[in-house]
Amino acid sequence: MSAPTIPLLLRWQGSLQHARSGALGRRLTLVAGLVLCALMAGLPLVTRSGLSLLVLASGLLWLLIALRTPPGPLGEIDSWILAILALALLATGFSPVPLAAAKGLVKLVSYLGVYALMRQLLSTAPIWWDRIVAALLAGELVTSVIGIRQLYADTGELARWADPNSVADGTVRIYSTLENPNLLAGYLLPVLPLALVGLLRWPGLARKLFALTALVLGLAALVLTYSRGAWMGLVSQAGVTILMLAIRGTRTWPPLWRKLAPLLLLLGGAALLVVLVTQVEPLRVRVMSLLAGREDSSNNFRINVWLAALDMIQARPWLGIGPGNDAFNQIYPLFQQPKFNALSAYSIPLELAVEAGIPGLLAGIGLLVASLRTATGLWRGDGFFSLPALAVIAVIAGLGVQGLTDTIFFRPEVQLSGWFCVATLAAGATHARA
Repeated sequence: MSAPTIPLLLRWQGSLQHARSGALGRRLTLVAGLVLCALMAGLPLVTRSGLSLLVLASGLLWLLIALRTPPGPLGEIDSWILAILALALLATGFSPVPLAAAKGLVKLVSYLGVYALMRQLLSTAPIWWDRIVAALLAGELVTSVIGIRQLYADTGELARWADPNSVADGTVRIYSTLENPNLLAGYLLPVLPLALVGLLRWPGLARKLFALTALVLGLAALVLTYSRGAWMGLVSQAGVTILMLAIRGTRTWPPLWRKLAPLLLLLGGAALLVVLVTQVEPLRVRVMSLLAGREDSSNNFRINVWLAALDMIQARPWLGIGPGNDAFNQIYPLFQQPKFNALSAYSIPLELAVEAGIPGLLAGIGLLVASLRTATGLWRGDGFFSLPALAVIAVIAGLGVQGLTDTIFFRPEVQLSGWFCVATLAAGATHARA
């Protein structure tokens, strides 16, 4: 009776479920969990070659597990992900630089292999959510300490990130192991809400101290990157988290106070933010650079890249140029303004439209809406995935705001954390349907 509900695309799954199991077969869940923990802990610490090996191992493990596990019906999130993959495949086939686009397609498939393994593991053994988060916090803690220590070392290397043509000239920005302050900030941004949820839900003083330390040091390191996009994302995360916790905490209060408490908290947070910006000079200088328009070199650079990206979308609006930065690097010079080289569109919506056209952008928006709908549904409940759903909503808010003016999200150090959040929601939805 259940066979008609299984999509044809997934009928191959479970074909080896009756095969004899060896020692590895009996321990696939443990092996998958350990590989994912190693991957998430090593995001900012392992070389790109090492990350590639861990990503490849994750994909192969998912194939082994999928061959032994009967498939279930596709959820809303999975359907949108398959739509994105299908559009990427079409965009690659019709790309003006198909070989370069094929490299981007391979990267996308490899990341989706990690997502699939995470989703499978969290669906069958939810306890691994806390273990993967603990591994992620361990890597973040080491990275934050290294970054903060750079303030006390030779500032000669740090000076290379000080733009003499910027309003914020002279600002010292840390970059830790990632060699780029914006990338460090993008990596830290999704980790902070996960650390907060760990602090709220983990039992025992030692675990709570571990989560609190990771949260505080990660927050300090993010601020010291002086990444304006990440700062705005952090404010968005804080606002969303405070609002949702206030709504949850005041459910039994009288109706008037239930409405006023979240508003008063947000107003208090906004007042504190205004005080910090007006009284702390480095923050004030960095925020004022946002209002400098083209007079700030970073703003001027992004505006010129965005205009070129719009021209690229207008030239190929339906299937774009194909996925990946290699395809972008080959096509962008045909549209760029003189002296404004770029490696990406510096905006997630523009990047999606450049790579896969307007349909690709709509599919990305569809995944975003489906994720938010699933997350709010899980948050309203009191199940295992309720607090993780809160973290995911905050991560979406933070990365979404940062992604309006940057494409750091497409780097593996950030993107894999994002796919972990999406896998959390997909696994939570599976448990909710069970």
